[in-house]
Amino acid sequence: MQSTEESDNFQRQVLESLDRLTTNLGQLSTDVEQLSTDVEQLSTDVEQLSTDVEQLKQELALTNTRVDTYQKASNQVVNLAFGLIATATITIIITTVTR
Repeated sequence: MQSTEESDNFQRQVLESLDRLTTNLGQLSTDVEQLSTDVEQLSTDVEQLSTDVEQLKQELALTNTRVDTYQKASNQVVNLAFGLIATATITIIITTVTR
């Protein structure tokens, strides 16, 4: 009788272990599905960030072009101003000397 009881206890323990394993396997499956969803979301985010970086590169290139143009224009304005000042100075000197 004891061997039947021991056998029943053993079977019960095995069934309980199988139930726990089944529960754990179900939880693992849920966790893997959640991780898969998270990875897909991260992939989408990375793609969006890549697109944003490319747009920023294009905007930066445009900004650099504008800054270069403004620098050249500023240099031309400074050169023009010095030219006008030099011309005005020479004109005043010539007018003063010829009087």
